[in-house]
Amino acid sequence: MTRQYSTTSVATTLAASINTTATSMTVAAGTGAALMGGVSLAAGNVDSFAVALDVDTQNEEIVWITQVATDTFTISRGQAGTGTAGVSGIAHTAGATVKHVFTGDDATFFTAGVATANAAIPKALVTAKGDIVGATASGVPDNLAVGTNGQVLTADSTTAMGLKWATPADVNLTFNAQTGTTYTLVAGDLNKLVTLSNASTITLTVPNGVFTTGQQINVQQLGAGTVQIRNDGTTVLTSTGATSTAPNLRAQYSAATIVCTSSNNFTVIGDLV
Repeated sequence: MTRQYSTTSVATTLAASINTTATSMTVAAGTGAALMGGVSLAAGNVDSFAVALDVDTQNEEIVWITQVATDTFTISRGQAGTGTAGVSGIAHTAGATVKHVFTGDDATFFTAGVATANAAIPKALVTAKGDIVGATASGVPDNLAVGTNGQVLTADSTTAMGLKWATPADVNLTFNAQTGTTYTLVAGDLNKLVTLSNASTITLTVPNGVFTTGQQINVQQLGAGTVQIRNDGTTVLTSTGATSTAPNLRAQYSAATIVCTSSNNFTVIGDLV
């Protein structure tokens, strides 16, 4: 059952006595709603609301209210270790106090839940350098931030949370060496350094529909031939070059980065003329 709680519940009294096996009780007329304190219970006895009968007396009994019909309640007897051997109820006379309570069972449930959560996601440990310790011995991350020396969370089906700390691979550039006089960028050039080397002028074309916003390509002139960065007739280039929409690399070994700023639009940043 799912336990329900209220901070506005108002104590009341039994309207009639109940024996040790009664499975319903009726409280003073018109007080049922106040006792429930705004809590509604789902049909089918799937929710419960804890109340104590004869509170703070030797006849105190905890019962779960599982259904509500105005001032009459369906109850489950002898809960939280009360009653006879925790099973049978205790007889209560008319006028006995009925009060919503937080039971020892509730405290045990929450204590166990906190312990489980702490074990699954321990608090982060900060070293003298300010690094956040990355993982426990079991591989479960201590926190959902950046770990020691830049570790990051990655998927791992072998850990409790399906995550583990991992050190990212070095971000090393790969190269695409071009020696012709024309070259059109392709998707595989993303984040690469495209080198262009020829004694004659080289035309580097930035195509439409290949790259998306935020992606970048690095280019460098290795030969004597000037590298001209050009659109394909539909792409739009901007730069600080003498001709903004048609920049050239300034000299041998000059380099630039071509950044896609929006669909079909690019900016060229680097050593340009």
